[in-house]
Amino acid sequence: MLYKEWLSEWLENYVKTSVKERTYAKYADIIRIRLIPALGDYELDELTPLIVQRYMTELLHHGNLNTGGGLSANTVNLIIAVLQSSMVTAYSVGLTDEYKMDKIKRPRGQEKQITCFSPLEQKMIEQAVLTDKREKMIGILICLYTGLRVGELLALEWADIDFSKNELKVSKTCYDKGRSRITTAPKTNSSVRVIPIPKQLGPVLKQLKKQCKSQYVISENGTYISIRSYQRSFELLLKRLGIPHQGFHSLRHTFATRALECGMDVKTLSEILGHKNATVTLNRYAHSLMDHKRDMMNRLGKLI
Repeated sequence: MLYKEWLSEWLENYVKTSVKERTYAKYADIIRIRLIPALGDYELDELTPLIVQRYMTELLHHGNLNTGGGLSANTVNLIIAVLQSSMVTAYSVGLTDEYKMDKIKRPRGQEKQITCFSPLEQKMIEQAVLTDKREKMIGILICLYTGLRVGELLALEWADIDFSKNELKVSKTCYDKGRSRITTAPKTNSSVRVIPIPKQLGPVLKQLKKQCKSQYVISENGTYISIRSYQRSFELLLKRLGIPHQGFHSLRHTFATRALECGMDVKTLSEILGHKNATVTLNRYAHSLMDHKRDMMNRLGKLI
């Protein structure tokens, strides 16, 4: 059997029935854009680790279809993961005599650098949002004070907010698919969580609810907003304020950094962020803890 024939079979009967729609779409794109054009005409038993390794090296140097440059190590590792998973299944159902793809050497991935806004930049953003006449911009403030991801924010409904307990429940997320929007359960069980509403945010949300004409907390003209459109609104806000560009996810990092600076313990922060465990949080924000400790030591030194 040709590898491209098996990939179609595997995608339809093994992947589609066992993963979420967004994961399926990602696998389908990798198969269509990467694996079938480069490796699809090989027979399954002809596909060797050396052939795959050479292809992955090529991707690292010239895999970007837009620029001709290389793909990141993390992207190549994802392609390897899809290939290995497909070949493990092929071996388990008896289509190959042995599984050899564990001999592929993965490139070393790089941890994405955590960036956040300074206290001054955060204050500028908050003031701009509160004076903006567009109700949708309040979502930026919500992320700054709860650490929500953009998909979680735009999927948030008024039914998810309990003003009597001053808390909101995160039970779904969303993503863009063409011109439509898909709402699903969060990727992991730990992402389903309850977040306390800070006292600074409560009155703002109550006022927003009085004016809102949608089931969604953040909407535009009574309907949902696409993620890309909302991210673009944020980019334009930063540009107008003269703040260097940072991605929307930096709001989440800013929340986490401020929380640690205020003395929140890592376990509590991990639960609020929806991380799998506190170790993930600690590894991701260790630099924030060290910077805060260094600042405290410097202040102490001035007092002695």
